[in-house]
Amino acid sequence: MTSVLPWERANSKVCDRHLQRLAAVYVRQSTRQQLLNHQESTRLQYALKDRAVALGWEADRVLVIDDDLGMSAITAVAHTGFQRLVTEIGLDHVGLVLGVEMSRLARSGKDWYQLIELCALGCGAG
Repeated sequence: MTSVLPWERANSKVCDRHLQRLAAVYVRQSTRQQLLNHQESTRLQYALKDRAVALGWEADRVLVIDDDLGMSAITAVAHTGFQRLVTEIGLDHVGLVLGVEMSRLARSGKDWYQLIELCALGCGAG
């Protein structure tokens, strides 16, 4: 289990309004071949659930979205998991998003910026 680092406790940006929402872990690898050849990456991505718990989320409040594992696509439209993540954030259900190599989370700059914008809107909410 991943522990919270000492400086994260004192200056934590995680507050009650975040913890009242879900923590979302987005797990993705582009191809089935990557799943077979890079199992450590998949394991590390699933371990992000433990990181959310260490930051204060109850384990049953961590949403693991892995619908896009082994699926390659040019746009996020074909990624039902990514669309689910965007929807949950847009509905203000998510207080934390965790992923590995977040710049690869979305397939294009447009998708990536839409996700960042939705997260920023949620940060400003009460």
